[in-house]
This record gives sequence, C-alpha cells and structure tokens, in this order.
Amino acid sequence: MRYPISIQTFATIRNGNYVYVDKTDLVYRLAQEHVCFLSRPRRFGKSLLISTLDAYFSGRRELFRGLKMEALEDKWDVYPVFRIDFAKGRFDLAGELEKVLEEYVSSWETIYGKSDIYTTLSSRFQYVLEQAAARTGHQAVILIDEYDKPLLDVLEEDLENVNHSILKDFYGTFKAADASLRFVLLTGVTKFSKITVFSGFNQPNDISMDSRYDAICGITEDELYSVFGEAISEMASKLNYTVETMKAELKKQYDGYHFSNALLDVYNPFSIINAFNKMDIDNYWYKSGTPTFLVKLLEGHHVNMQKLTSRPYESQYFVDYRADAENPLAMLYQSGYLTIKGYDRHYGENTLDYPNVEVRKGFVTLMAEANKCCS
Repeated sequence: MRYPISIQTFATIRNGNYVYVDKTDLVYRLAQEHVCFLSRPRRFGKSLLISTLDAYFSGRRELFRGLKMEALEDKWDVYPVFRIDFAKGRFDLAGELEKVLEEYVSSWETIYGKSDIYTTLSSRFQYVLEQAAARTGHQAVILIDEYDKPLLDVLEEDLENVNHSILKDFYGTFKAADASLRFVLLTGVTKFSKITVFSGFNQPNDISMDSRYDAICGITEDELYSVFGEAISEMASKLNYTVETMKAELKKQYDGYHFSNALLDVYNPFSIINAFNKMDIDNYWYKSGTPTFLVKLLEGHHVNMQKLTSRPYESQYFVDYRADAENPLAMLYQSGYLTIKGYDRHYGENTLDYPNVEVRKGFVTLMAEANKCCS
C-alpha cells in the first residue's frame, strides 16, 4: 500500500494510487446542505475533506470512479469554487490577514471581473460571487479551511479584536450574497460563535456533533479492518503479535474519539497511516506539533484532568469556544485531548475523558511544556 503521508489533496491521492478510505457518500450528503461548519481536532482530515468537495463541485468525475459517489451523482455540474486556506498565514503580524484576503479577492477579480464602485474587501468579494453565478449559470461554492487560525494566532493579544472585526465583516458577505451561493463550508478546531465571528451572516449549520457526519473525518473500526486488513497482518507479523492482539493495540493507542452522543468509535487517521507506513506504534499525532494557542492558554496553570472528567456536562459547556485557563474544558475537547465517553439521554449529559493512550501521554507532555516557564 502507498500511504498518503502529508498529502491532503484528493486528486493527488487518487491519481497517485494512494490508499483512500472512501468517504464520498458522506461528502455527497454534506454537499446537499447550504452553509455548514465542521470542527475537528488538527490532523483529522479536514483539509482532505475540503479538497474532496472542491473536486466534486468542480465536476472532476474521473477522480470518483469506483467510489461511492459514482452511484450517487449523475449530473456532475461544474460550479465556481472559491477556496480559502488560512493554514499558512502568520496572523500575529499586523496587516497579514488583510493581505491574505486581498490576494484571494484580487485573484478572483481577474477571473470574474472588478467594479470600481466596490472598494472594501467584503463588497468586492460579494460582487465577485454575484458575477461568478451570473457568468457560469451556477451558484458559487465557498470552502474555508482553518477559518479560526487568524483568531487562534492572536489570542489575548492586541490584534485579536482587529482580526475578529475583519473576519466578521468578510464573513458577512455570505448573508448579502446568499442568492448567489450553492454551498459554504467552514472548518476549524474551535467554534467561535460566542464571540460573534458569525454574527454578520446567518448562523451556519454546525455539523460537528451531528451523528450523520461522525465518520466524515477519521477512520471507523469497520473501515480500519476492511481497508487496512493486510497492513494489520503485516504489522502483527513484524511485532510478533497475533492479528487480534495487533487490533487491540491499535484500538488502545489510536481509537476512542466520539463526535456525538451516538458514540461511534473513530480512529485518528494521521496516526493510523503513519503507524502502518512505519510498521510501528508511536505517538505520531502529538509529535506532529503542539497547538500553540493551547500552550499559551495553559501556561503556568495546572490542569486537574481527574477533576474535569469526574462530572457530567451538557454539550454547551464544551462545544463553544471559551478561552479560560481556569476552566479549559472546551479547548481541551475541541483540540482533541478530551472526547465524549458516555451519554445519559435522560439528563442530556455527557462524560468526557482522554480518547486513547496516545492522547493521554501527549497531554502529560503538553502540560510539561506549558509549565516550563514556571519551573
């Protein structure tokens, strides 16, 4: 098997004959929505999802041959796709956010035209969307990856309010241009609804805890065994395990994420493909990088994880963003250090805990890093 290590482009995976876990039935279902928001921890396949939607709405039928999508779609209309990726920007630098947005809008204006009447970023973007719909005969598609990075980069800094204001105004375009929009998806780690970043347009449909989309990012146990059965056997042979013992080790190390009260087991995809690529068990997810915003939030604080996980919570306490070092529950959940472990339907309450061994070990290292300054 060829494993797509550090590859987040759907076309590259398909054309390069890399192993691909077919999520295109869920992609098709998602594409029937209008304006959506999806939160998942880092390295969980959000960028690949964005790339897959881009290919679908761009009518690239050849990339979906042999996949579930092929039996679901028969029109393959080509929509104008506007894709924004905030992953590479340094938004702790003054003017960087405006610069990045200006580059995107200017590039689209070269394709769909520019009007001297409109001078602000938001009004120019609205004009581009309207022109794209008029010229192509199809409404526009907007895909935004890591929408929250311009805010996470500047938490509790002077630029936080500046970046927030810019994004609020820019996202307000979606409401003004609604008639020109076929589909909008924003992905990120955190949900900033409580600080009104979305207040400029109609609240998106938050599918982060929608059980229909539990498996849209990540790998389920059925997918693991059906797609990676050969790799599991090979790893078991190398490590001198039985296949069943190998499955149990992978489950203990990388499984345990639950994104709704349906409690569907989801494995960390980044760790799984790295484990099979190297044929070894290791803490791949944590070693791939520490969330800077979480380190800054927890700096100098001791988090009593046993206390945090010893009581049940309604989902409102951990789904919406809260930058509170004294009560870091929401940020730990959204960052992937905690997940839902149980649900009491009668009381509507969830219990939380570490997803797996890899995350538990990673959290110990995270706290050590966050408290270096105080040692």
